Amino acid sequence: MTQAAFEHVLALVAARRDEFDEKRHVPRDVVAEFKKAGLYRASAPRRFGGEPLAPAEFLRRIERISEIDGSAGWVASFGSSLIYLAALPLETQAQLYADGPDVAFAGGLFPVQPAERVGNGYRVHGRWKFASGCKGADLLGVGIKAGEDRAGRPLTAVLRPEQVEIVENWDVIGLRGTGSHDLAVDGIVVPQEWTFVRGGAPTVDEPLYRYPAVAYAAQVLAVVGLGVARAALDHVIAEGGRSGFTGAPRPADRPTFRIGVGRAEAQLRSARAFFYEATQEVWDTVERGDPATAHQASLLRLASVHLAQTSFDVVRSAYQLAGIPAIAEAGPLQRYLRDASVVPQHAFLQEGIYDGAGAVLTGVQPFPGYP
Repeated sequence: MTQAAFEHVLALVAARRDEFDEKRHVPRDVVAEFKKAGLYRASAPRRFGGEPLAPAEFLRRIERISEIDGSAGWVASFGSSLIYLAALPLETQAQLYADGPDVAFAGGLFPVQPAERVGNGYRVHGRWKFASGCKGADLLGVGIKAGEDRAGRPLTAVLRPEQVEIVENWDVIGLRGTGSHDLAVDGIVVPQEWTFVRGGAPTVDEPLYRYPAVAYAAQVLAVVGLGVARAALDHVIAEGGRSGFTGAPRPADRPTFRIGVGRAEAQLRSARAFFYEATQEVWDTVERGDPATAHQASLLRLASVHLAQTSFDVVRSAYQLAGIPAIAEAGPLQRYLRDASVVPQHAFLQEGIYDGAGAVLTGVQPFPGYP
């Protein structure tokens, strides 16, 4: 993954972000450029030709893309999703990566649908929501219930795009370019070896697959909000030195503006520091061969929800500090506000996660499935 290739991606996103918003997805040719920059081999196993990145390094790349466009950052973040597929049998993974490690995987896992057992597989039928990045994916996953593992977790069935109908119904206020449409499958039989439990035990023994998978999935989404918030605050700071329409003092000459900017900067940097501190602590643990503890995984979840919520708060502050220019459709702040508002709505990043983290911190049983 060269810096030049990554800089090319940033320039491409800047040039085409309005197109993503209009089309309601990031086109496949842009996803191809993400692949060239190494974003989709960043969680592929080294044994299959991947170039797995340490989580903090990958997260910083998604943060940077999101500063330019939240939707592009969200779609690029699914370069991390191959950690889920590390739970597939090794023989299946060998087939999956037969043409190379640059594989884009997207999923619409909920609502989980019942599946009929057929021989050594499952007949899959139903409709699933929120399959972000599905129009540019090489593989698609859907959630099925056909008996449960010991933790009561459903299976994910992996299908090729030609086996799945994409129902284009992504009509939302923010992160419009993520293409988070519904998926529909009509009676396709998926072999058992192409199913896995999300967050299940990996069959690949490399450090990245010892990193908590569900917590990582929350992190790559939360960091999108961070990038958007950074862009919004930087925009307001830059505009603060300019005269307004009315001839009143410049925003930067007003104590209320300076206080607001200072407070927002401190909030965002503090949440970011906690986020990356927790990331590095867990990575150091798994890299030396030890498993991450439940406490560590919980801290990742806590840092993620806190970052998503704080980022939205900072964008709202930036919007208010900007005054009347913020409402212009042609200006960036209305999109920053819309995009940042979506991030903490994700199930991984809603306020209930604070309850789970509090339970772990106080030594009581958290809700099922946490952390």
